[in-house]
Amino acid sequence: MAGLSDLRALPSVDQMLKAPAMAALLDRHGRVTVTDELRQTLTEIREAVKAGGSVPDEAGVFASLMSRLAYREKSNLRPLFNLTGTVLHTNLGRALLAEEAIAAAVDAMRDAAALEFNLDTGRRGERDSHLRELLCELTGAEDATIVNNNAGAVLIALNAVGTMGAGRQAIVSRGELIEIGGAFRMPDIMERAGVQLVEVGTTNRTHPRDYIKAIGAETALILKVHTSNYRIEGFTTEVKGGELARIAHDFNTVLLNDLGSGTLVDLSKYGLAREPTVREAVEEGADLVTFSGDKLLGGPQAGFIVGRKDLIAEINRNPLKRALRVDKIRIAALEATLKLYRDPDRLGARLPTLRMLSRRQAEIREQAERLLPKVAALLQPQGCTVEICACSSQIGSGALPVDTIPSAGFRITASGGAALEALAAHFRSLPRPILGRLQDGAMVLDLRCLADEEAFLKSLAEGSGHALA
Repeated sequence: MAGLSDLRALPSVDQMLKAPAMAALLDRHGRVTVTDELRQTLTEIREAVKAGGSVPDEAGVFASLMSRLAYREKSNLRPLFNLTGTVLHTNLGRALLAEEAIAAAVDAMRDAAALEFNLDTGRRGERDSHLRELLCELTGAEDATIVNNNAGAVLIALNAVGTMGAGRQAIVSRGELIEIGGAFRMPDIMERAGVQLVEVGTTNRTHPRDYIKAIGAETALILKVHTSNYRIEGFTTEVKGGELARIAHDFNTVLLNDLGSGTLVDLSKYGLAREPTVREAVEEGADLVTFSGDKLLGGPQAGFIVGRKDLIAEINRNPLKRALRVDKIRIAALEATLKLYRDPDRLGARLPTLRMLSRRQAEIREQAERLLPKVAALLQPQGCTVEICACSSQIGSGALPVDTIPSAGFRITASGGAALEALAAHFRSLPRPILGRLQDGAMVLDLRCLADEEAFLKSLAEGSGHALA
C-alpha cells in the first residue's frame, strides 16, 4: 500500500498548470477544460497509487492528461473508409456529395444568404424558390417543394391531402405496406398523418378491381409505395402507376406515388438495374411523387415532393411544413447537385454516387493488385494473410435490394474468429477508421468506394506502427 509520502510526490494542479509544456494544451482546449481534466487525471492516479501502483513524475501526469484530452476531443462523426461493399450505407451517411455541392454548402455556411429574401423585390421570399424551377425542369412536374427527408415528405403529403376534404381514407396495397429503417412502418406514418389506412389485395397480388371496390365517399387518396427495400417474386401482380392514376382520376381522387429512393436518370445507362424515374411517375399521371435526396440522387438528406400545383400549395400551407423545412446549407448543396443533372454526359464522372456504382470490376481489381504488396506488408506482421478476392457490392438504403454489383477487394484471414473480431475492432479504432465486413471466416474489404489510396495506406500504417516505404 502506498503511504501519504508517495501521494505527496504527485505534482499539484497549480504546479502542472504553470509547467511550460501546458501552454499548448491551454491554448487549444481552454483553461476550464484542461483544469477539469487535470483534476480527474490526478484523482485517478491517486486511486491507482493507493492500490499499489507507482507514482508517476510530472511527465507521466502530463501524458495521462494528454490522453484524456485527446479522447474527449475525438468524435465518432469523423471521416472513415467505407469498404463494406454497401455504397449508400445508411449508418455511414448515405451519398457522398459532389465537389460542387460541398463548395456551395461551405459558401452558405460562411456568409449570410438570401434564404427567404427576394433580391429582385426586396421583400420576403420562399426558401423553396431556390429549387422549384430546377425540380420542375428535371421531373416535368407542375410544382415542387422540399422537406427534411422522404419519411417527412410522405407524412406531410398524407396529412395535407388526406385531411383537406371530406375523406380521410388512404388506400394501399397490402404488398406495399413497407417498414423502412429504424422500424418506421408505413401504417404508423399514416396514422400519425391523420389518415385511415384501407388495405386492398393480398401480400403478393393486387388487382385494379381491388382499388375500385375500396373507393368510396371517405376516400381521400390512393397511395402507391415503391417497394425499394424488398421484392416479392413468383406468383405476383401489382397495379402499375399509370393504371392506378387512371383509376384515381376516374373517381376524382388523388394518387400519391412514393418512389422511396427515387432517381432522376435511367440507371441502366450506367450498367445498373433499371429503377422507375421521377419523370416517368409524373408522366404516368401521379398527382404527387415523393423521393429522397441522399440516395440515388446523390445529394444531402432531403425529401422532395413534386406534382400538381394546387396540391403542393396545400402542402406548403400545412403547419408541418415549418417543422420539416430544410436549412440554407442543405438547400445550397441540393441546388448544386441538381444542376449537375443538366449535363447528363458528365454526370457519371461528377456525381460520386454514380461514379462509385458504375465502376467496373476489372478497374477495381487493378486497384487491388496495385495495393496488395503494401497492404500485405503492413498486415502480415500482425499475423494476417491478405489476398485479392472477387466480391459483390450493393447499392444500399433500400435501392435495388436484391441486385448486386460485381466488385473486387481484399480477403484478410487471421488465426480464428476472435482474431478477426480483434482486427475489425482495431480497424475501427484507427484515426480514420476502416470498415469492412466479416464474411465466411474472413474480413473482406470491398474497394468499390476507395478513392484515396494514399490516405488508406497511411491509416493502415498508423495502425500497424510501420512507416510506409
